[in-house]
Amino acid sequence: MKQLLELLGFLALVQGGTGLLHEFTDWHVGLVQRIGFLDGYEVYASVALIVLAFALFAAAESRRSD
Repeated sequence: MKQLLELLGFLALVQGGTGLLHEFTDWHVGLVQRIGFLDGYEVYASVALIVLAFALFAAAESRRSD
């Protein structure tokens, strides 16, 4: 379970980072800008993904190793 939380945290961190990278550099990377209902809110969604990633890392750290 700990590894799953770490993997999900890593994916959320990468997607949040690439979403911010897309917004500030106009590189066409990441999935956040491809989701239609997030039009105009991509920066907020990317920041939320980064916050979610840190929450997942904290949850993974609180789990005991199996």
